[in-house]
Amino acid sequence: MALYAATIFVSAFILFLVQPLMAKQILPWFGGSAAVWTTCMVFFQVALLVGYAYADASIRWLKPRAQVALHITLVVISLAALPIIPDAAWKPLGDEDPTWQILGLLIATIGMPYLLLSTTGPLIQAWFARSFPSGTVYRLFALSNFASLLALIGYPFLFEPWVPTRTQTWIWSGAYALFAALVVFASLRSLNTPADPAATPHSKASQPARSDTAEPPSATEQLSWLGLSALGSYLLLGISNHITINVASIPFLWLLPLTLYLITFILCFEGRGWYSRRIFALPLFALLAAMAWGLHAEGDVLPILIEIPLYSAGLFVCCMFAHGELAAMRPSPRWLTRFYLMLSLGGAIGGMLVGIAAPKLFSGYWEVGIGLIATSLAALWLVRQASMGMRFAAVAVVGVCVVYVWLYVDSMVADARLMSRNFYGSLRVKDEGSATDKEATRNLLHGVILHGKQFLSPGRRDELTTYYGPTSGVGRAIAARQQQGPVKVAVIGLGTGTLAAWGRPGDTFRFYELDPDVIDVANTHYTFLRDSKAKIETVAGDARLQLEREPAQSFDVLVIDAFSSDSIPVHLMTREALAAYQRQLGPQGIIAFHVTNRFLKLAPVVADLAREAGLKAVRVQDRPHGDEPFNSTDWVLVSRNAKLDTEPAIAGATSAFETIPGLRPWTDNYSALFRVLK
Repeated sequence: MALYAATIFVSAFILFLVQPLMAKQILPWFGGSAAVWTTCMVFFQVALLVGYAYADASIRWLKPRAQVALHITLVVISLAALPIIPDAAWKPLGDEDPTWQILGLLIATIGMPYLLLSTTGPLIQAWFARSFPSGTVYRLFALSNFASLLALIGYPFLFEPWVPTRTQTWIWSGAYALFAALVVFASLRSLNTPADPAATPHSKASQPARSDTAEPPSATEQLSWLGLSALGSYLLLGISNHITINVASIPFLWLLPLTLYLITFILCFEGRGWYSRRIFALPLFALLAAMAWGLHAEGDVLPILIEIPLYSAGLFVCCMFAHGELAAMRPSPRWLTRFYLMLSLGGAIGGMLVGIAAPKLFSGYWEVGIGLIATSLAALWLVRQASMGMRFAAVAVVGVCVVYVWLYVDSMVADARLMSRNFYGSLRVKDEGSATDKEATRNLLHGVILHGKQFLSPGRRDELTTYYGPTSGVGRAIAARQQQGPVKVAVIGLGTGTLAAWGRPGDTFRFYELDPDVIDVANTHYTFLRDSKAKIETVAGDARLQLEREPAQSFDVLVIDAFSSDSIPVHLMTREALAAYQRQLGPQGIIAFHVTNRFLKLAPVVADLAREAGLKAVRVQDRPHGDEPFNSTDWVLVSRNAKLDTEPAIAGATSAFETIPGLRPWTDNYSALFRVLK
């Protein structure tokens, strides 16, 4: 028993530890997008499905000795993939489809080890059931989820802040070698006491009363397993996207939803009856309605202290519902590999719907709303024979979800000239005001955040707007350098191209943009680029990778303004990123970081990086008058010039930096979101 438990524990621990480890390694290669994690999760779920299919086929079609011989051979072969360090040849050049690039990278780097890890749970449990027919085999499933939970909780607190990423890969590779030894011993041990589980009664503690026979599960049962599993997986990825798009794409916010998801598996399959439909029904109904309301309310900017707790609690209760109903349907151990196969197939389907299908099929982030409606309908179906009050409440919740989701979608698409979505996010182009109104503007929104606007009146098209006015930090930086002659400006993040309006004859403005849809929108729906008096250059692809590859260009101003919705690209605000910027900067050049954010105090992060690098940092907080076409902004200007704050364009406009106790410089291996939360 101890050998089987140890094998299950180690395999599950490193199976889930490798997920944030791999995603964090490749995140800077693909623009720091929240979709990197979603795509990785699709790979993990599909690999899990392949592993469970292999386990089911092995148990069904091979004799015990053949099962063991094949599995040991594959485990030994998988050791050749160590250590799991991604090859730099997989870094994108700028024109690839990131989804398929990431999937190919993961297959090449960890495909075989991950596949073998994913087979361990069902195979070891099947071998355990054969050797110990009266054992509580589903407790091993709960143990595997507990080990996975420890890995997810441990990574952001014990591994990520203290252990360099490259060292983490070597530690993981050593743990995989330990796993290989354990699985070989467990495989051989399973041959010593073979037994036919169909011929031996199973303990009542290990399965529900209805499954004490070894009759094969019906098609309806298997479809129910599939549907409930897909629902939980769909909500997991949909809500993970929802949270990370609006805050930051970082391991903690990836792992919070996944941790809650795993806890529900542990509680539901541990065997002590933590889930009761009667107890969870009302909280489920209340949270479904609240989350649907939250979607609609986001047009008015839902505060982070409401958003993250609401959707986290909602995900937990929804997954308790889906996984609790699954646990009530679990079959005899004879059919557990089929059960796990359907669970993994459902998980893969849910993941692919969110990670691959949704960006290609939807013009906005509609998947969370669809998931809420689907969950409410599933709940209505399962309580169809309950009391009249329960059925009425279920019907009411379906109605509430449909109404609020409809209002949310309608508010997003109403009056939109364009809506598009791809791997990097969702864009909306929307006009405000009548054609004859001099104040009418064309707005670009990423999610619910304004990313630029232009006046529609021909006489005002070249006017500066939003975050880039004369008194903003970036405006002062450009003005300071234009006082010395023609300037060369680099801008990370194109948006509408508003900064091109600063251009004068002889100037060069070079825009770096990751999202090809943004480049298309800036050229077809806005005129800042083509009307600019400066020479305009546009570079597609991740700015940090491009700057690392390009020769030094002596920029006078380098603007860091790449935000997806309100999510910060952490990889553009690290020690390594600053080093890349410095290499491209002229002797008196200025790096302008746009740190305006609803949720995070980013100015001290940049100040800390500048201080460590021996650079001067000044903060410019701009609060324009109400009748001006500008937004309140927060910029940090960084330069080698120690007298930056005394230059005429900047002097008198600076503000003090906040002090955050214990803040350390952010690196590609370390970022502390907790310390900078507003």
